[in-house]
Order: sequence, then C-alpha cells, then structure tokens
Amino acid sequence: MTTKKAKTTDNLENQLADLHLTTKNIRKEIGKVIYGQHDVIEQTLITLFAGGHGLLVGVPGLAKTLLVSTLAETMGLENKRIQCTPDLMPADILGAEVLEESEGGHKSFRFIEGPVFCQLLMADEINRASPRSQSALLQAMQERTVSIAGHTHLLPKPFHVLATQNPLEQEGTYPLPEAQLDRFMMQINVDYPSLEDERTMILATNSGKEAPLKAIMNGQALIDAQALLKRIPVGDKVVDSIITLVRRARPNDTDSLEVRENVAWGAGPRAGQTLLGCAKVRAALDGRLTPSVDDVIALAPAVLRHRMLTNFTARAAGKHVDDLIANLLTDL
Repeated sequence: MTTKKAKTTDNLENQLADLHLTTKNIRKEIGKVIYGQHDVIEQTLITLFAGGHGLLVGVPGLAKTLLVSTLAETMGLENKRIQCTPDLMPADILGAEVLEESEGGHKSFRFIEGPVFCQLLMADEINRASPRSQSALLQAMQERTVSIAGHTHLLPKPFHVLATQNPLEQEGTYPLPEAQLDRFMMQINVDYPSLEDERTMILATNSGKEAPLKAIMNGQALIDAQALLKRIPVGDKVVDSIITLVRRARPNDTDSLEVRENVAWGAGPRAGQTLLGCAKVRAALDGRLTPSVDDVIALAPAVLRHRMLTNFTARAAGKHVDDLIANLLTDL
C-alpha cells in the first residue's frame, strides 16, 4: 500500500513538473507581445488553469484585449470576440433559431450558433452592454450550456470567458449585476505599465517587427491540466486561513469593526472555493507541490474585491474595498 501511494505521489510530482515547464513556455510566448504586467498575466493564467472566468478591469489602452487574444493563440484555444455595445442583443451572443424552407416547401427551424460557442470567449468592454445582454452570459458561464427556444445546447470544452471592463466612472457604462460578478473567478485590475516597460513597449510596437507566436498547448491539454491541479494536496493551515478570511469579509460574521461599519454584503462560499482552487494553481505555476498561506494572501484581493460591496458611508468617506481586504490580511 505504501509503495503504491509513493508511486502515485511521484507521478503527480512529475506531471506537475511538466506543467510548470509548459507554463514557463506560455509566459515566454506572451512576453513577446505583452510587456510587463507580470501580476496580470499570472492571475489570468491562474484563472484559466483553475477552470474559471476572469474580469480584466482597467482604462482603455492597457492591452487587455491583446492579452486575451495572445493567450488564446499561445494556449491553442478556439476563440471568438464580442464587442459589447448598448445595442448588443442576447441573440448576438448566444445565437438564434431561423426558419428555413426546403425546395420541397418543407419548413423547419435551424439553430445558428452565436460567438459563445467557442473555447475562449472575449467579451470586450462588457460593461458597455445593457443588463439584458450581460445576463445572457449567466447560464453559459455557470452551466456551460445555452437554452434557446426550449432546447439546451452544450458549449465546447473547455469554455472560458475573459471579459474586459472599463472603470464604472467612465461615461456610457452599466454596472454588472452581483449575480454575474460572482461568476467571475477573479477581478484582475490592470494598471499602467512601469516606466521601463512602457519605454520597451513603445519602441517595440514601432519597429515594424512582429514576433511570431506558437501554440504551447491545446484545449484537451488544458482540460487535463485542470484535472491534475485539483489533485494537489492542501494542508489544514491553508484551508483554515481561507475560511477565516472569507468569514471575516462578511458583515454579519466578522470580528472586524471596520468590515461591519463599511461593508453592505460580503463574500459567499464560492469565494472560499475559488480561493482554494486558485491557491493550488499558483503553487503549481511557481513549481511548488502544495500551496501556502502566502498564496492565499497574494490572491485574496483579486478573488474578494468584486464579491464585497461597500455601503454608502464607506463610499462617501472614500474607502476602497481593496484597503479593507488588505487590513483583513494583516494578521492572517
């Protein structure tokens, strides 16, 4: 029995070592096009390998769309893009049934698939779409199926949504509903590049040279990697830290006076599930066999920030949810 367990452990270690090498090559390919933004790239990769959807938030011009298309090409995923606008309709995303008539006069309905039928869907500027169109993605993101005219259609595997969003203070945007926000595994904030990265980017994009990208893996390889990463063992200390943190982020359960006074509603159980899964992936991408509390601390802001809503008092005082999360992490 002990020998069999040891062989299983060795096999897991070898597979994780191979995956670590694969992800290093993926990062190298991405680095040919995206300059800097290491945290953004890491969190986006974690989202995909953990089997979830990501929300990239930042002002226009920070290469959010380019990052998604580069990831699709490098990871060998069939991808499609939706440009969200106020007049975008649900059928433009999901597809629709059309009535066709044959040469013999027989009429029948045929379903025409929308862009959601792909492995990696980029919803560009998702908060410029109306709430009705935003909600069209809910079932697809959660259940990986689409229901049209009473018929259920399965989406391809794997299926991931990487949406980009402009900050809400920008004109012509619609806040995403809480139910849809919770479907996103992480909210990844994209900030301006550093001075050196911006200099490199400006020179490279005006050189007239384009670096060719190659696919490092494919959809089936991603599915296999996701199954492998779920097998990573996790210590009780890491699990306890996640449960403690998530419960601290709820106004009704917390011992934090700051949270009780400033948070309207906090993170649900899905936040804990997500944080554990992402911590496993972060450890594996870093070449480690098991996650630590440091992984939880590093990923907590991206997992929690869109699952916590500050109240009117906090917003009036200029308090940001990231600051509240940082305070919760100080003695974790």
